[in-house]
Amino acid sequence: MYVMGIDAGTQSIKVLVYDSVSHDKAALSKAPLDLISSPDGTREQRASDWLSALERALHEIPKDVRENVEAVSISGQQHGFVPLSEDGEVLYNVKLWCDTSTAPECHEITERVGRKVLEECGNPILPGYTASKILWLRKNHPDLYDRVWRVLLPHDYLNYVLTGEAVMEKGDASGTGLMDITKGVWDLRIVSAISEDLVTKLPEIRDPGIIGYVTHEASTRFGLREGTAVVSGGGDNMMSAIGTGAVSDGQITISLGTSGTMFSSSSVPVIDRECRLAAFRSSHGTWLPLLCTMNCTVATEAFRKARGLSVDELSSLAASAPEGSQGVVFLPFLNGERIPDLPQGEGVFGGLNASNMSDANMARSVFEGVTFEFLLGLEAFGSASEVIVTGGGARSPFWRKLIADILGLPVRAASEDESAAFGAALQALWIMDGKKTIREITDEHLKSGDSEIIVPDKALHAVYMKHYEKWKAYTEALTPLFR
Repeated sequence: MYVMGIDAGTQSIKVLVYDSVSHDKAALSKAPLDLISSPDGTREQRASDWLSALERALHEIPKDVRENVEAVSISGQQHGFVPLSEDGEVLYNVKLWCDTSTAPECHEITERVGRKVLEECGNPILPGYTASKILWLRKNHPDLYDRVWRVLLPHDYLNYVLTGEAVMEKGDASGTGLMDITKGVWDLRIVSAISEDLVTKLPEIRDPGIIGYVTHEASTRFGLREGTAVVSGGGDNMMSAIGTGAVSDGQITISLGTSGTMFSSSSVPVIDRECRLAAFRSSHGTWLPLLCTMNCTVATEAFRKARGLSVDELSSLAASAPEGSQGVVFLPFLNGERIPDLPQGEGVFGGLNASNMSDANMARSVFEGVTFEFLLGLEAFGSASEVIVTGGGARSPFWRKLIADILGLPVRAASEDESAAFGAALQALWIMDGKKTIREITDEHLKSGDSEIIVPDKALHAVYMKHYEKWKAYTEALTPLFR
């Protein structure tokens, strides 16, 4: 059976077709996306660009493969606000997860609702989440807000384009800031604090399953067979959890993409009172406590481009500096930051002096600074025996070793680079099978024994812990400037 996973990310749309009989990829393609940015923290994309990119990526899949796909599942960047009219028009640019321009609206919602209600529902209202973006549109473009028929997230919108069904599933819905994650329903106290009529614009929340079928119109444009099943899909982190096997208690996955995420499946809701972990649902029927940083490969790529280096040259340069970067620290808050909550954050190099100011130390400090953010939430997960790393940054042996030594845990790379697209394909396989558990599906189709396990060096871990304290001191000292 061919199943298709589509990953609609920030930088590109990727399409992966998996052959469940041969246990191998049948095809893989991708198309790039552009970002609209402004100094005020605005980060947006045009929904029409997603459709053009999806069309290009799908038509790169061989026709005989594409037309024999039995089911499609879509993974999407979380939190983006797609304001959809009743006739299918997207009324405004999609404000993304990394948009921090709605920080004032976060404060407004929090003041109206009260922190006690937000604690009960599981998540504070942060700039990355969808809730504040809705209030921003209502305040700044009330005429457009009035025309909104459905509030959708990126992967929901693509589901709508393929099937005509405008619904949400619990995993991605839990990242809106509007849902009670324990009960899995919209919390009307938060919803009405944004607008009394917002509840009429929110879609039905569904459990994992088939949500619809590819329409004739979508078949004609995208080249999928009319009537192909489209399953619920989910947020990119939820799909990466499936694609890395983090579908039952205990295993931690770190995704090194544009953003950096650390997550673990849980059989019970996990609400972190210190707000280090987001209290999300998974897209396979459990919960997904998650740490999210807004700057991961954003930071490494910015430094690489500034120095005119290739990816390999950057890793070699960073590896040539000693552990701890001779005291150089880097705060990687180039897009502001969610954890710690610094929406006005900026990137900062610190600890520089006449003897340690070198490209090598600065390069290494960028990797260290990004990785230190994962330590902020590690203790909130409780015990962990191993970390699986995925995403573009996971291809770097240097970075995998750095993560192992900083976290003090064994690390191995995911068996499939495109874990979100692969996880979406496996979700489709699980839903279409209808008999096996998601654990049985991942155990059967993940090649977990193929990757090397990196064991942490205890002595280096101790070195990093001292440097981490310095990094935290810089972060705390500069926090007043970033709020």
